[in-house]
Amino acid sequence: MIRKVNVSEKLSLFTEYYSPKIVGELNDAHVKVVKLKGEFVWHHHDNEDELFFVVKGRLRMQYRDGGREHELIINPGEFVIIPRGIEHLPSADEEVHLMLLESKTTLNTGNVRNERTVEQLEAI
Repeated sequence: MIRKVNVSEKLSLFTEYYSPKIVGELNDAHVKVVKLKGEFVWHHHDNEDELFFVVKGRLRMQYRDGGREHELIINPGEFVIIPRGIEHLPSADEEVHLMLLESKTTLNTGNVRNERTVEQLEAI
Protein backbone atom coordinates (compact mmCIF):
# COMPACT_ATOMS: atom_id res chain seq x y z
CA MET A 1 0.00 0.00 0.00
CA ILE A 2 1.23 3.48 -0.84
CA ARG A 3 0.56 6.16 1.75
CA LYS A 4 1.93 9.54 2.66
CA VAL A 5 3.21 10.24 6.16
CA ASN A 6 3.02 13.58 7.94
CA VAL A 7 6.10 13.58 10.19
CA SER A 8 4.91 16.47 12.37
CA GLU A 9 1.58 14.73 12.93
CA LYS A 10 3.33 11.50 13.96
CA LEU A 11 5.55 13.43 16.39
CA SER A 12 2.45 14.98 17.97
CA LEU A 13 1.16 11.52 18.98
CA PHE A 14 3.61 11.07 21.87
CA THR A 15 5.47 13.13 24.47
CA GLU A 16 8.15 10.83 25.91
CA TYR A 17 11.82 11.33 25.10
CA TYR A 18 14.27 8.70 23.84
CA SER A 19 11.47 6.39 22.68
CA PRO A 20 11.76 5.96 18.90
CA LYS A 21 8.58 5.11 16.98
CA ILE A 22 8.43 3.40 13.58
CA VAL A 23 6.58 5.48 10.97
CA GLY A 24 7.64 3.61 7.83
CA GLU A 25 9.75 0.87 6.29
CA LEU A 26 12.16 1.12 3.38
CA ASN A 27 13.87 -2.05 2.16
CA ASP A 28 15.61 -3.42 5.27
CA ALA A 29 15.34 -0.13 7.17
CA HIS A 30 12.91 1.58 9.50
CA VAL A 31 11.96 5.22 9.24
CA LYS A 32 11.58 6.38 12.85
CA VAL A 33 10.69 9.54 14.73
CA VAL A 34 11.95 10.39 18.20
CA LYS A 35 12.07 13.30 20.63
CA LEU A 36 15.22 14.14 22.58
CA LYS A 37 15.99 16.50 25.43
CA GLY A 38 19.23 16.42 27.37
CA GLU A 39 22.10 13.99 26.80
CA PHE A 40 21.51 10.50 25.49
CA VAL A 41 24.39 8.02 26.02
CA TRP A 42 27.78 7.51 24.37
CA HIS A 43 27.46 4.46 22.12
CA HIS A 44 28.29 3.02 18.72
CA HIS A 45 26.79 0.53 16.30
CA ASP A 46 29.04 -2.25 15.03
CA ASN A 47 27.05 -3.03 11.89
CA GLU A 48 24.78 -0.10 11.07
CA ASP A 49 25.09 3.49 9.87
CA GLU A 50 22.48 5.96 11.20
CA LEU A 51 20.87 9.01 9.62
CA PHE A 52 19.60 11.76 11.96
CA PHE A 53 17.33 14.34 10.24
CA VAL A 54 16.33 17.31 12.40
CA VAL A 55 12.67 18.23 12.02
CA LYS A 56 12.49 20.73 14.91
CA GLY A 57 15.06 22.13 17.35
CA ARG A 58 18.82 21.94 17.35
CA LEU A 59 20.72 18.66 17.74
CA ARG A 60 24.22 18.57 19.15
CA MET A 61 26.11 15.49 17.95
CA GLN A 62 29.38 14.69 19.64
CA TYR A 63 31.50 11.91 18.20
CA ARG A 64 34.89 10.33 18.70
CA ASP A 65 37.05 9.60 15.70
CA GLY A 66 40.75 8.88 15.59
CA GLY A 67 41.08 9.37 19.34
CA ARG A 68 39.69 12.91 19.13
CA GLU A 69 36.32 14.29 20.17
CA HIS A 70 34.30 16.41 17.72
CA GLU A 71 30.96 18.22 17.81
CA LEU A 72 28.45 19.11 15.11
CA ILE A 73 25.31 21.25 15.40
CA ILE A 74 22.48 20.02 13.18
CA ASN A 75 19.64 22.49 12.57
CA PRO A 76 16.10 21.94 11.23
CA GLY A 77 16.17 20.70 7.65
CA GLU A 78 19.69 19.26 8.06
CA PHE A 79 20.85 15.71 8.65
CA VAL A 80 23.99 13.89 9.65
CA ILE A 81 25.01 10.30 8.91
CA ILE A 82 26.98 8.54 11.64
CA PRO A 83 28.99 5.67 10.13
CA ARG A 84 29.03 2.29 11.86
CA GLY A 85 31.69 1.97 14.53
CA ILE A 86 31.83 5.71 15.34
CA GLU A 87 31.12 6.40 19.01
CA HIS A 88 28.59 9.22 19.28
CA LEU A 89 26.46 11.14 21.78
CA PRO A 90 23.31 12.91 20.58
CA SER A 91 22.07 15.66 22.89
CA ALA A 92 19.69 18.60 22.91
CA ASP A 93 19.56 21.61 25.21
CA GLU A 94 15.87 22.02 24.31
CA GLU A 95 13.40 19.53 22.85
CA VAL A 96 14.45 18.23 19.44
CA HIS A 97 12.31 16.26 16.99
CA LEU A 98 14.19 13.83 14.75
CA MET A 99 13.48 11.50 11.89
CA LEU A 100 15.86 8.54 11.78
CA LEU A 101 16.67 6.13 8.97
CA GLU A 102 18.19 2.97 10.39
CA SER A 103 18.52 -0.70 9.62
CA LYS A 104 15.74 -2.78 11.20
CA THR A 105 18.41 -4.41 13.40
CA THR A 106 19.58 -1.10 14.91
CA LEU A 107 19.20 -0.90 18.68
CA ASN A 108 18.81 2.72 19.81
CA THR A 109 21.64 2.46 22.36
CA GLY A 110 23.91 0.37 20.11
CA ASN A 111 26.56 -1.46 22.11
CA VAL A 112 25.20 -0.12 25.44
CA ARG A 113 22.23 -1.54 27.32
CA ASN A 114 20.66 0.67 29.98
CA GLU A 115 17.36 2.26 31.03
CA ARG A 116 17.11 4.08 27.68
CA THR A 117 17.40 0.90 25.60
CA VAL A 118 14.20 0.21 23.67
CA GLU A 119 14.08 -3.45 22.60
CA GLN A 120 10.61 -3.45 21.01
CA LEU A 121 9.67 -0.42 18.96
CA GLU A 122 6.10 0.75 18.58
CA ALA A 123 4.78 1.52 15.11
CA ILE A 124 2.52 4.58 14.91
